[in-house]
Amino acid sequence: MRTESQSMKKMITGLSLLLAFTAWGQKKSGNTQNLTLYTYQTFACDNKGYFDPAQYKKSEIDDTYKLLYKFSGLYFDSPTVFKLSSLDDIRKNKNMYLQKLEQQYQEKKKELYGLKVIDLPVWKNLHQEAMQTFENEYQLTKEDIIAFSDPSSLKNSKFYNTCKQHIDAITASDKQKMYTAWKNHAEASSRKNSNPAAVMANFNAKFNDPQKDDYALIDLVGISFHNCANNSFRPEVDDEGTIYKTFDKIFTKLKMDCEEP
Repeated sequence: MRTESQSMKKMITGLSLLLAFTAWGQKKSGNTQNLTLYTYQTFACDNKGYFDPAQYKKSEIDDTYKLLYKFSGLYFDSPTVFKLSSLDDIRKNKNMYLQKLEQQYQEKKKELYGLKVIDLPVWKNLHQEAMQTFENEYQLTKEDIIAFSDPSSLKNSKFYNTCKQHIDAITASDKQKMYTAWKNHAEASSRKNSNPAAVMANFNAKFNDPQKDDYALIDLVGISFHNCANNSFRPEVDDEGTIYKTFDKIFTKLKMDCEEP
């Protein structure tokens, strides 16, 4: 009787475990069937996630993804001016560059402003922030292009109050004020460089060049003023990647296939 009892107990225990495993498997399978597959790429990963369609719309995830990965950097192809030939080009072709900027602005504005992101504060706030950054970058790029031909235009800059010291030096009727600001800029740059002597030697060569006013404008408009204005509206860098992790949490199940660094 004792042997039969033990055998019966083992059989019941085994049956209970089998039923429990079957129920878990059905629950897992049921959850997956109720979820929707979503694939997307990040900086170095191919991702497959499952989201709850009762909680999110695919179109909203699509637009949130675009906001996060397409509209999170620079918006415009602005000309870079680091030498006299580039300065000459942007002056001769100012209207062409302005027209190109305006075309990009209208096209990207339509897409950015038309995004329907997930209806949660974190994404609504990010969308508003992106639109503000977009408008500011457009304005700054436009001001840069015009200022290389007409530095006095910066007196009406949107960023005048923020960058008053830089603009006043650029637009001063007394050239010595511009030269002093230019030298201060060079000295500040040299302190951040591994070869400060080379930076100052380069500055002195430009300062003694007949076209020193143009060289000064390249540095003071293209770097000094631009960086001041640009830093005034850029959002803080998310070193921890918190916002990207928040996006990943949309998915109940997520598999990431990433390239080895």
